[in-house]
Amino acid sequence: MKKTNAMRILDGLKIPYETAEYDDDIEHELAKGAAIRLAKKIGAEPSTVFKTIVMRTETKEICIFCQSALDEINLKKARQLAGCKEINPVKPEELLSLTGYIRGGCTPIGMKKKFRTFIDEQIMLHEKVCISGGQRGVQIKISPADLIKATDAVTGDLVL
Repeated sequence: MKKTNAMRILDGLKIPYETAEYDDDIEHELAKGAAIRLAKKIGAEPSTVFKTIVMRTETKEICIFCQSALDEINLKKARQLAGCKEINPVKPEELLSLTGYIRGGCTPIGMKKKFRTFIDEQIMLHEKVCISGGQRGVQIKISPADLIKATDAVTGDLVL
């Protein structure tokens, strides 16, 4: 497998991880059950598959949020954690220019710029979690502590 930017960054930080490839048949679409189908493809528990959500505040700051793909983000909690008055997801067509990643391949590791990153505290319930590897069809399995370290993330309650 060709290394993604996220993998090269983890290698540079000497952070251990595993990769899992899967057949990408548009599982990145926001369809009900996508996380469960993805987890099954890579042999992971669905609650350990974490998605990356890119949001914009009222001051135009871009913030990154990660949470279990089984949960919905609570915008009030996201605003509180980020310390802003308004926050909304960016449009999918903006992802590539903002982050360097496309929908379904967006990972909190190695974006074009260093954005503040927030990860749901439930991540600490798992020994390993899966995040996008930086391209569709690739997942990175990593310990929560290492993901937090690699992204300089703050943890908190983000879900409904």
